[in-house]
Amino acid sequence: MRLWIALVAVCSLLAPPGPQAQPTVPAEPFHDGLRGTTPLDEEAKPPLIYPTENKDVIRGRAYAQQPPTIPHKIDGYQVDKNANRCLSCHARSRAAESGAVPIGVTHYADRAGTTLGTLAPRRYFCTQCHVPQADTKPLVSNTFTDIEDIRVAPGPKASPARRN
Repeated sequence: MRLWIALVAVCSLLAPPGPQAQPTVPAEPFHDGLRGTTPLDEEAKPPLIYPTENKDVIRGRAYAQQPPTIPHKIDGYQVDKNANRCLSCHARSRAAESGAVPIGVTHYADRAGTTLGTLAPRRYFCTQCHVPQADTKPLVSNTFTDIEDIRVAPGPKASPARRN
């Protein structure tokens, strides 16, 4: 019996293949989100880098708890373990004289919620959360509505309870 199974297996490997389906070429060229339709053996043209806004106008927020965006250019600002240029204007001790928005009090609390006398280390690198803006078209649509803008329609009045 084993001999027959081995013989059938060998014969199936040696048998000529049946009609093969031809590979189909898609009507549209391959499209990659980053490369577009540029072939892999060619260099893709990089997208334009839009200029950073420098209007010093505070933007509205796109969703609840969004960190405020940076309304001015920060090109060349040093923000590393040795220095933080943002603090020269936004530190609470400097904000009044510079006219900048002071750093929020939440930035002076550690993970345990203990208020510190200085900026919390986890809040030191501003650009982890706060980003400058460019006047561009949004990549995706946004239907966020702030809680203050939601108007709740009054419901039907409750009927008085019946007494039996």
